[in-house]
Order: sequence, then C-alpha cells, then structure tokens
Amino acid sequence: MSYHNALALFSQGHTAAAERTARAAIERVPTDVEALQVLGLVAMRAGDTAAAFASLERARGVDPRHAMTHHYIGRVHDAAGNPLAAAEAHAAALRLQPELHVVRLHLGAALERAGQREQSAIQYVRALNDAQGQGRWTGADTTPAPLRPLVEHAVQVVRATRRAAFEMLFVPLRARFGADSLGRVEHALRFFLHEEVPQFPDERQRPSFLYVPGLPTAPYFERDLFAWIETFEASTAAIQQELHALLPSAAGRERVFTSDELEQANLRGTGMPPTWNGYYFYRHGERRDDNCASCPATARALDALPLSRVREHGPEVLFSVFTAGTHLLPHRGVTNTRVVGHLPLIVPRDCALRVGGELHEWREGRTVVFDDTYEHEAWNRSDSLRVVLIFDLWNPHLTAAEQLALAELVAAIGDFRKVLEAA
Repeated sequence: MSYHNALALFSQGHTAAAERTARAAIERVPTDVEALQVLGLVAMRAGDTAAAFASLERARGVDPRHAMTHHYIGRVHDAAGNPLAAAEAHAAALRLQPELHVVRLHLGAALERAGQREQSAIQYVRALNDAQGQGRWTGADTTPAPLRPLVEHAVQVVRATRRAAFEMLFVPLRARFGADSLGRVEHALRFFLHEEVPQFPDERQRPSFLYVPGLPTAPYFERDLFAWIETFEASTAAIQQELHALLPSAAGRERVFTSDELEQANLRGTGMPPTWNGYYFYRHGERRDDNCASCPATARALDALPLSRVREHGPEVLFSVFTAGTHLLPHRGVTNTRVVGHLPLIVPRDCALRVGGELHEWREGRTVVFDDTYEHEAWNRSDSLRVVLIFDLWNPHLTAAEQLALAELVAAIGDFRKVLEAA
C-alpha cells in the first residue's frame, strides 16, 4: 500500500492500519519522507510527543524543503501546548508553499492561542480568502467536516477583530458630533462585515464594495443639491482653453484601464480601436502636481468642490478622453458614498451617457452628477474626440460627520488589505 493510503487511513481514524502501512514503507525505503510523516502523526495522536518529533525530525532531515513536514511539526507543537513554536513551524511551511490555506488556518489558530489576536486575524483572512477563491469554505457543503469548527471560528474572529478596529475610528467622531451621528455608517459597516444583508430601495442600485443605507436614491441628482454648480460651470471657458492647450500632446495622458485585458473587457469600438485615457488631476487620491500646474484655472475650480477625499483611494479627477467610436460598456461603481460629476468640454454628435437605463446627452458646460452604483455606460459614436472633466464628490446627502467617518473607514479597509497582501 502507498503513503497516500496510509495518510487516508490516518485521516479516517484507522490509526493502527495507517501505522502498519507506513512502517512497511519505511522497511522498504528508510528515507521515505511521507511514511515518516504518517508515523509522526500516529505518535501525536497517541500522545507520544517525543516519538512524533523524532519521526518528523527524521523526515525534515531527509527533505528540509517538504512543506508538510514543517506543518506536521507545528501540529505536534500545537498538541504539546507550544503555540509560538507551532506558529513558527506553520510559517516555515508557508514560506515553502504559500498556497497551503489549511496550513495558514492552523497558523492563525496558533497565533491566536499565543495571544497575537491581530496577527491571527490577518492569517485567518488570508486563509479564508485563498480557500474561497477556489470555491472552498463558502459554506458547510464546501468545507470538510473536520475543518468546519475551525473555519467557523476563524470567520467569527475576523469579524470581531475587524469590527473592533473599525469601531475605534469612530470614537473621536462620536465625541465631536454626538453619539447618534454615525448610525448610517455603523449600518454600512454591518453590511461590509456580512453581519446583515442590505435591502436596496431601488433594485437598479448595486454597490460592489460599501453601501450606506438611508440615502435618497436616483440615477441622476438634481442640480439644486449642489450650491457650487453654477460657479463651477462659469469656469468652463477657462478649463476648455487649458484642455485645448494639452490635447496636441500625449504628455501627461494615462490609460484609464491599466492593462490590455481590462480594456478588452470594458471597451468596444466602431471602426477604429477604442481608447479611453485621461489627464489626471487626482488618481487614487494622489494629486498630480504636474497636470495641476499645467491647468491652474482647472485646478482652482476643482479645489472649490466637495471632492470625496479618501487617503490612497479618492478622488479620481481627470480630463476623460474617448477617441472616435469608443464605447464604455455597462458597469457599476463601488459605493454610494461617492457620486460622479461630469463637466462636458468637447462633445461631438452621437455622444451620450446612460445611467440606470436613463439616457443623458452631454451639453458642453452643463454639469451632470450621477450615482455610478447604478449600471451605467457611455459612448462616443462620432468620428472625433469626446472630452469630459470627471470628478468624484461626496454624496450630497451625507453629513460632515459621515464623510469624515467614511474617509477613515475606507482608508482603514485599504490598510488592512495591504497588510493582508504582505502576509
């Protein structure tokens, strides 16, 4: 019988048969790493820690780069009540094979037992994400029965740890604005943590990342919600002049979709290849000082707007350039906390925007603001360039306290993701 038979027997609880099979393999090949691993696991189950370590250390001596040997050593340390040593062994296994999400789950458990709750949560999240990315651990039917208690525990630890961290962000804001000032944001956090399922008042609206309930819904916003809008539009001629000075050159212009794959998935063309690029004034919240310096009137007009500023995330502000025949296919935005403004600057014939199934035809100098969590698309069916100044704004129905809380929350979520990627 093979090693795989021995491991399967052990996993099914047939310890004696697993041991016989492994010993027979070692009689044939004394350096059989997998058979030594099974003997180590058998000894661990019997409570013989010394024998377990002896077999596993023999296996590690034969092949120090076998990730599962390190993991099994970690399991023995777990059983012996040495969580820090267990965590070190599990981490050694993951350095050799980072994709072993079961091992990462055990690393999280060991760190939790060692009192390192935040680091434990990071490993739990990574393990859950990796497994669920392969369609596993999404529910009882995709989680092996022996793992279910640990997977369910990991989910609870992650939720509690993240909730505690995010709630801390709100403490000074509640003290400043009042205990009841952040009810809608707290509700949004419950949705984000999957503690509740959102109910959308307009079925056309589907944020993909963060949804704040209780905000009035509509694909397009009424102009009288924006006190700044006419002053902003009065700058159109100066902004157009700066745009025309830029257009002869591609300097400072960037692709909106940063890969060919994304462009092919999201753009279509009529006749010529579609292209969507732009002169960014802000990208992912970072100010592009060169383009702002080249367009001072545009930069001044933008500085007067309630842009949705979130560290390393927003706003996105750009001269958005569609080449002739470009069609941006239907898609949705990530959150209803942010809305999108368009100031049309160069609008040839057959150019339009559709949001939530409702058509809007741009007019140069006439601002339109819409909720991009509704499915929307845009096209330029003409034979010349179409240019719109795009800018991200806070949803006008949010309070100042909510804007501050959301900026903190989204930045913190981004920070957590970066830590997770480095784990």
